Amino acid sequence: MDTKALRQKILDLAIRGKLVPQDPNDEPASVLLERIRAEKQQMVKDGKLKAKDIKNDTVIFKGDDNLHYEQFADGTVKCIEDEIPFELPDGWAWSRLEPIASLITDYVANGSFASLKANVRTYKEKNYALFVRTVDFANNFKGDLSYIDKESYDFLEKSKLYGGELMLSNIGASIGKVFKVPHLDTPMSLAPNAIILRFFNDITCDYFEYVFKSFVGQNYLQFLSGGAAMPKFNKTDLRAMIVPVPPIKEQERIVESVKNTFIGIDDLDISYSGLANTIQSVKSKILDLAIRGKLVPQDPNDEPASVLLERIRAEKEELIKQGKIKRDKKESVIFKGDDNSYYEKYGEKLPSGWVVTNFETILEYEQPTKYIVHDTNYKPTYKTPVLTAGKSFILGYTNETDNIFDDLPVIIFDDFTTESKFVDFSFKVKSSAMKILHINQDLVLPKYAFYLMQATEIDHDNHQRYWISTYSQEIVALPPINEQERILTALEHYFNLLDTLQ
Repeated sequence: MDTKALRQKILDLAIRGKLVPQDPNDEPASVLLERIRAEKQQMVKDGKLKAKDIKNDTVIFKGDDNLHYEQFADGTVKCIEDEIPFELPDGWAWSRLEPIASLITDYVANGSFASLKANVRTYKEKNYALFVRTVDFANNFKGDLSYIDKESYDFLEKSKLYGGELMLSNIGASIGKVFKVPHLDTPMSLAPNAIILRFFNDITCDYFEYVFKSFVGQNYLQFLSGGAAMPKFNKTDLRAMIVPVPPIKEQERIVESVKNTFIGIDDLDISYSGLANTIQSVKSKILDLAIRGKLVPQDPNDEPASVLLERIRAEKEELIKQGKIKRDKKESVIFKGDDNSYYEKYGEKLPSGWVVTNFETILEYEQPTKYIVHDTNYKPTYKTPVLTAGKSFILGYTNETDNIFDDLPVIIFDDFTTESKFVDFSFKVKSSAMKILHINQDLVLPKYAFYLMQATEIDHDNHQRYWISTYSQEIVALPPINEQERILTALEHYFNLLDTLQ
């Protein structure tokens, strides 16, 4: 059971006004928004906000022609119908994020990079204030925490945390992750690479946590991050996000309904997690047996992989002599030394006919730059999928027809996380943060190369590109082609049996 998809469906229904019934007696969202505007204007008068803090606040309304318009502070009006993603129930209203939040800021709002470096000191041992990072939520604020002293805390006035705020990761692999800051009995301040949002009440904060976690919210944040190698978005772009606002009473009903529903889904997760973990462990064990030559018997009649490698090297030498290709300066031949040292990785002697090589020999990378999608307004009715090597895989579908990758099959590889996906259909990509790996099918069957990568793990704790420097040089054992076929048949048989248990 895909409980993650079930949660997404619940959130999608919630933010569209389809999870709980509307009550005609509820105060309309338009009244709530007007009250927030009045409250912010009073805060300007009281000196709690500056006039510039509300100059970009706008009002979105529906005209007599049933189209949506936006009124700006100077009185000008603009039609924004093309920005409205779906129709809202009666009593709801659309708004930009900026007018309804009491605070949208980040770490760098406190000063220049030079002044931040000069005035902020972090510590591993406990100090005056907790320096809150996105990783702390995953660790439930236990383990290795980061701290700042009193002087640093005072300097970071604009990003102090008090509990109850929303925190959005806005850079790197965790982009779009949403957290609610807990109420801790200690001073707190925001660390880099995240944005904080504060609202005028806790109910609204809880509701907007669901908005950001929904498919619509996540899709918008991915859109803001663009197609850069290092995805990121800033607080200015976030402020312009258009969000659906229910009446405050309906927000309460939505929050309560989502919380209760998620409790039930959590119970399902507990029931299925043990089985899922067991199945994954078995799959990993089968893969381990496969890459060690212990899943299927060897056939002495198979052409040894070493012969195949030698034949390919001879063909390349001939192409080099003919001037058709250039010699790869990094190219190497891996062989068995007198001390058998290269077998140490496996802890045992390789099966007959197998050779040791590396990923660089069997996979050739291509930068995906020319295949990056330009328009991230994805729609399910479009034909061409837009891919990422991460868990989401297919981000959406585009109607772009130029520079579609179709030299198949290939493996796409996330250069930062080392995650990979096997692809046998035409596609475009989201960013240059991944590599397209062409498979040397003279040496390795495409699916076998993919499974070999699934069975290979490296330390990727640092934020860096891994293919060229590390992953491509990983030593692997390669069986003869015929044995690869037998291994694949066995793998898919066992995996299909295991999948029927889920």
